[in-house]
Amino acid sequence: MSAALQDRVAIVTGAAGAIGAGICRGLCEAGCRVAAADIDEPATERLAAELAAAGGSGDVAAVPMDVTSAAAVRDAFDAVLERWGRLDVVVANAGIAAVAPLVDLDLAVFQRLEKVNVEGTLLTLAEAGRRFRDQGRGGDIVLVSSKNVFAPGARFGAYSATKAAAHQLARIASLEFAEYGVRVNMVAPDAVFSDGDRRSGLWAAVGPSRMKARGLQADELEEYYKGRNLLKERITARHVAEAVLFFVSHRTPTTGATLPVDGGLPDATPR
Repeated sequence: MSAALQDRVAIVTGAAGAIGAGICRGLCEAGCRVAAADIDEPATERLAAELAAAGGSGDVAAVPMDVTSAAAVRDAFDAVLERWGRLDVVVANAGIAAVAPLVDLDLAVFQRLEKVNVEGTLLTLAEAGRRFRDQGRGGDIVLVSSKNVFAPGARFGAYSATKAAAHQLARIASLEFAEYGVRVNMVAPDAVFSDGDRRSGLWAAVGPSRMKARGLQADELEEYYKGRNLLKERITARHVAEAVLFFVSHRTPTTGATLPVDGGLPDATPR
């Protein structure tokens, strides 16, 4: 357990998914008090119970949160402050995906991704900035970005474009929130399929199309993504959590930075 993170309060959006659950677990193990926030309330309640039973900080709350609603975002932050009286870490992780070539991309599908991935990120960043400004003692924001920001995929235009917009919003937040003592950084993972037995909802949705595009069978997709990175590593939710912990533990005076969590993909290296 990290003394630097003991009793710090964190909120993680999109907590019920594989990456979100892994980040929540990592923060709990580091001693944080964690608000697991997600629109899927039953799944979030199960996660909170699981994390509380596992130990760590011993203080975990499930918080309903629809990132596309300004009122719901505000209510979630209110709930965190009412429970613990402070906020130290915000992890903006909520996101959705879709697969389609641009010539077939339905505008309504694109707008749905834009609503969650861009507007949801904006609402989360803005609310976090206001709360940290009002507290007057700094804080940390980490955006879960994507390898697709730097190396977009064919037939993955809606996801790649909206995640790139979210990434740019976080970079702007790093410029604007520094005066409040707030650090804003990004982690950019590639292809996280699960967190233990918890399968990724994103990959459940897009996996079949990605397999078809690459001529793969269901049991070959994870091996494909493992084999394409330099280190031949399978990227896990735990790896993403460790990247988040690096930033929020203040081991370096860093803001506005992107940490790839992809096993080494030269085409996706931030430039």
